[in-house]
Amino acid sequence: MTELSALREQSLPYRPCVGVALISAEGRVFVGRRKDVDQDGPDGGAWQMPQGGIDAGEVPEAAAVRELYEETGVAPSSLRPLGQMPDWLSYDLPADAVKRSWQGRYRGQTQKWFAFGFLGTDAEIDVLQPGGGAHKPEFDAWRWADFDALPGLIVPFKRPIYQAVVEAFAPLATWSRTA
Repeated sequence: MTELSALREQSLPYRPCVGVALISAEGRVFVGRRKDVDQDGPDGGAWQMPQGGIDAGEVPEAAAVRELYEETGVAPSSLRPLGQMPDWLSYDLPADAVKRSWQGRYRGQTQKWFAFGFLGTDAEIDVLQPGGGAHKPEFDAWRWADFDALPGLIVPFKRPIYQAVVEAFAPLATWSRTA
């Protein structure tokens, strides 16, 4: 990469985005296996929590609920808000990915993270036909994971974000359905 193209990439904005930690009653977190990653490599990376862009005029919490539904089929009525990160967390894409992602308009993402308790049942989650098939699937499988495993499941350049999310939201793993 030339110095000029590196400077251009650094001047690109971050894409506004939300991330969701969906926490089961057992204190585990939803992760989906990305369809566009063939397999887990030695550094992980195929699994992630739901995340996605914020539409124009949309408030972040509404974007989080919408993205979660579009990626998992989990209805808003199955969610109990548990908390949100106080700050936005940003990451830069690796240089070779900037041009491939979002038509080269962004250098990475800045994310507002939300935690929700899951009030539904596992049968409600459908990553293959989210929203009854109304949305394009982003995952080809899903599972519940322990909080401390999350950073090892995501691509290396997003690990600092996941470590911050774990630190902030792991205490929420003991939420109660009856509270």
